[in-house]
Amino acid sequence: METSVFRLVAKTTAGLEEILAEELRQLGAENIELLTRAVSFDANQKIMYRANYEARTALRILKPIASFKAANEDKLYDEVSKIHWHSYFNVEKTFAIDAVVGGGRFTHSQFISYKAKDAIVDQFRDRFGERPSVDTNDPDLRINLHIFDDQCSLSLDSSGDSLHKRGYRFVVDKAPINEVLAAGLIMLSGWKADMNFVDSMCGSATIPIEAAMIAMKIPPGYFRKTYGFMKWADYDQQLWEEVMHEADAKISTIGFDIIGSDRSAKAVEIARQNLEKADLLKEIQLFKKPMEELLPPEAPGWLLINPPYGERLEELDLKALYSSIGDSLKRNFKGYKAWVISSDFFTLKHIGLKPSKKYTVYNGPLECRFVCFDIFAGSMKEKKTREAEQQRE
Repeated sequence: METSVFRLVAKTTAGLEEILAEELRQLGAENIELLTRAVSFDANQKIMYRANYEARTALRILKPIASFKAANEDKLYDEVSKIHWHSYFNVEKTFAIDAVVGGGRFTHSQFISYKAKDAIVDQFRDRFGERPSVDTNDPDLRINLHIFDDQCSLSLDSSGDSLHKRGYRFVVDKAPINEVLAAGLIMLSGWKADMNFVDSMCGSATIPIEAAMIAMKIPPGYFRKTYGFMKWADYDQQLWEEVMHEADAKISTIGFDIIGSDRSAKAVEIARQNLEKADLLKEIQLFKKPMEELLPPEAPGWLLINPPYGERLEELDLKALYSSIGDSLKRNFKGYKAWVISSDFFTLKHIGLKPSKKYTVYNGPLECRFVCFDIFAGSMKEKKTREAEQQRE
């Protein structure tokens, strides 16, 4: 079964498609194609298992089983009815349908889910005299239905719960950053896990934890217990254990500092509990300090922060906050590369520094800019002098 090659689709957050594609390439995927918020690729069963266990920027790994056109709900019912569902599960198993609808032709994803569900249970009832049950919380088979205009695709969800649910987060602070996005930002920033890493607004510590897992080569699925494919008829437990063993054997230690800090005592306590659950209390240093009081390790270093923005702010003065971030960068983070994600494009300018790089990513529904500031150790005049000297040499 491992040698059989089939097409898969890995879902991700908008802006991380190229990062995910490179991850999948390194895991052995072939014929990789970039899509919108997704990457399609060829894989065998082992690579599918590896993608679920090791791909940090994947939200779900889907296995397409059918695609068709449907102009209305009745046509959708007919097309879903043509699939031999007993090949994938039996009446004793439970199932659920996750529908994603776009394009305007179909508008209610829940109604679409019901229509597809009716087609499946009616087929079982007509053929076997009984029907499988629906379980939206923990189904034996999770089916993904994607519709855009009249283009429909049905896939089996090999992941089960979204892969951003790593299993290490004990509790969350308000407005936490998604684990997949956190890992994606770190990888997008170009951090090579070879120098000190700081998050001076760490909240529940998702960014420092993801940084430590990247640096130590801890698989993102290390703390998860279940995946959707474990309930499939062709589940190969020996192959799955082989995948985990090969990945876990690469786990290593680190020789630099990873630091998380936050001004909120509540956030720091939540972060501490999450570090404890992830068994990273020794690897990540945690401080209760506002950014302006944090003295980071000497340069070179990497800073990556997710400051409050947009709907996360009520009474805080955005302009003053971002201005203070800029002051802290210039005063305490000389020699660092500083990365900031924010949906407040105008307010980002109050940091008072010119970004050297800029990316567009999404934090949930919010379009964000992910920008880099090079904090030079000396003045700009000194920097230009050094660059001129290097060019002459």
